[in-house]
Amino acid sequence: MSVDKTSWFQVVLQLRGSILPAIFPRVLLCSGLGFLVSLIHYYGYSLPEQIFGSVITNVAYNLVLGLLVVFRTNTAYDRYWEGRKTWGGIIINILNLGRKIWLAVKETNPQDREDKKAALRLLGAFAIATKLHLRHLPVNNELEPLLTQSQYLQLKEVKNPPLKIALWIGDYLQQQQIHNRLSMDQLLAMNTALDGMVEALMGCERILTTPMPLAYAIYLKRVLLIYCFVLPLQLVHDLHWWTGIIVALISFILLGIEEIGNQIEDPFGNDPNDLPLDQICQNLTNNLKDLTNPNESVTIN
Repeated sequence: MSVDKTSWFQVVLQLRGSILPAIFPRVLLCSGLGFLVSLIHYYGYSLPEQIFGSVITNVAYNLVLGLLVVFRTNTAYDRYWEGRKTWGGIIINILNLGRKIWLAVKETNPQDREDKKAALRLLGAFAIATKLHLRHLPVNNELEPLLTQSQYLQLKEVKNPPLKIALWIGDYLQQQQIHNRLSMDQLLAMNTALDGMVEALMGCERILTTPMPLAYAIYLKRVLLIYCFVLPLQLVHDLHWWTGIIVALISFILLGIEEIGNQIEDPFGNDPNDLPLDQICQNLTNNLKDLTNPNESVTIN
């Protein structure tokens, strides 16, 4: 569901894409601890409010926590946005290469046109194979209509299917130049677009295989845990039975920001907060089909 196509209240209340299901057990734990502290305080038992409660009001601790949470979110969003820009590069290079193949490769017989259509299908297959590769999924029937039976079986055996498809596209371009259907300048221009596709593929792999440093992730979680567990000791004296509810709200905010970072740092998956790669690939294949149909205009989103 697109946020800009829904009302404000629909966005607030919808669960799809929300981090609430992921953090609810942790929020419930913090809230339960708050109610437990309220119960202990109600019966007059002593609590280490002065010792641990001062952590919450400590300026240095709050500053460190704020910087950690903000840095975590910004780093995750940078990865998300870089992934989107990299995929944008894949789409642009594919469409440019498809346009050049369709317009520049000379046709001396009907088979040449069919070969050009097959080359454009390979371009669509490159995008879909890249999506599957980044999601650690095997080659499946989503690719089968775009490939020959031999190509489909070969892709099932390789570790990097999009790179194999790029090799086939490069071989096709080389053969067109050898048979004088392309000039050397045209071949160089098309190879530049093909190189851009492979470079973008490597960029996506770099994002995917570069995790958040483990030490940083552990430290942030520990700081958040200490804050949420000590928070009731600071609040119980003034809030009494409201402590659990207020702790739940505060922990929801802090744990939610951290969970957002967890969900968007890998933008290539199937989760609601990941990039809509299925829709992107579908739009691309439709645009490539339009390139081969002179009676329809090409729509590029």
